[in-house]
Amino acid sequence: MKETVKTFKALSDETRLRILHLLIEAGEICVCDMETVLGCPQAKVSRHLTILKNAGLVDDRREGLWVLYSLVKPADSTHAAVLKMLRETGGGELFSLDKKKLLQAIQQGRCKTFGVIKPEKIPQSMAR
Repeated sequence: MKETVKTFKALSDETRLRILHLLIEAGEICVCDMETVLGCPQAKVSRHLTILKNAGLVDDRREGLWVLYSLVKPADSTHAAVLKMLRETGGGELFSLDKKKLLQAIQQGRCKTFGVIKPEKIPQSMAR
């Protein structure tokens, strides 16, 4: 039960839901790209990522100067159901705008993840 409560507490914020949706769409992205899309300062994005990481929803890895974040494989049925719901519903207008902003950043070369770190790995969902 404690893990379920921790998951729902982590999901109780719009910014964290937006971050999860970005990770669903892009697979793996850096904080600077999240800043661009979300319009939030690095400290705020990092704080939200820490909450998601502590809840076991995201993981990180270092790539040179950057820290890249990705979704964690679901550890339980609640976690799996939440990710499934976010994937299937698409999240509405705000999530669609976030996806467009990330795609624009990629196309304009501002996106660090796909412009600098791993340009050969632009997700198919973002290339449309």
